[in-house]
Amino acid sequence: MIVDKAIYCGGRRKDVDGDISDAFDAARAEGECWLWIGLHEPTAEEFTLVAEELRLHPLAVEDAVHAHQRPKLERYGQILFCVIKTLVYREVTADIEVGEIMLFVGPDFVVSVRHGPGNPLGPVRRRLEGDAELLGFGPAAVLYAVLDEVVDRYETIAHQVEGNIIELERAVFSPHGPDVTERIHSLKREVLEFRAAEDPLIPVLQEIVKGRVPECAGTLEYFRDVLDHLLRVDTRVDAHNELLTSVLSAHLALLGKRQNEDMRKISAWAAIIAVPTAIAGIYGMNFEHMPELKWPWAYPAVWALVVTSCLVLYRRLRRSGWL
Repeated sequence: MIVDKAIYCGGRRKDVDGDISDAFDAARAEGECWLWIGLHEPTAEEFTLVAEELRLHPLAVEDAVHAHQRPKLERYGQILFCVIKTLVYREVTADIEVGEIMLFVGPDFVVSVRHGPGNPLGPVRRRLEGDAELLGFGPAAVLYAVLDEVVDRYETIAHQVEGNIIELERAVFSPHGPDVTERIHSLKREVLEFRAAEDPLIPVLQEIVKGRVPECAGTLEYFRDVLDHLLRVDTRVDAHNELLTSVLSAHLALLGKRQNEDMRKISAWAAIIAVPTAIAGIYGMNFEHMPELKWPWAYPAVWALVVTSCLVLYRRLRRSGWL
């Protein structure tokens, strides 16, 4: 589905009517202008016209239609093909939803293909249209603006994940905290998914910053700023992964400690109960010749022995920390 299309000349937007073919014809008629077409989850049939008009490489077209690619930057002749992972964090479930943005950047056009709900490009387009100087850099400005928006979202999500980890830490170290093993494993899986989205994007930006992408030569300082932010995010994500491992280890250790305490209490009460059980067992054997049976105070004395023995044992176990 076509979300938006426009021609940009001298840092200003010019709307175009008609289909995609008409938009390309209008851009070429304007001279020193370039075209930006935005698509959201296009079908193979919808993308065919764009691919034929721009003579896009079949492999890049297949990637754009089917998605599920790792972040990368590839060159097909004069056209750059960039894949960027987008992320959406659901605080209620602590889930990270992954989407993709594919950018075809040519000398006089940009085609953006978005999959998933993350990072709609409307705000990016409006931001560029409000900055004529940046827009004057041409298609490279779109590549920068999209990367900048995605990485800024990464930073926001990293902060949200950190808050969730802090909550888990509090639950782990609370005196009667719940079993959060499943929640820790779930969040750790999401952090690894986060890492798989942001980490491969670092070499992409490094290639641009090192000047190995001539199309971006005039905007290196912009991409350098994005790379700096991305490296900061990468450091935080690594820290989150290590912290979750530590939280899980602490949680399992505390669970083991609580289980040991429960077993000691059970063993202590079993020892106390064993005293009257043993005495009752002896007198339950019905021996005929037991001297104390003829003693009138025998029954109270046995009860006194049972109670005294249990109290002494309880007191000692209490002092030793078993109860």
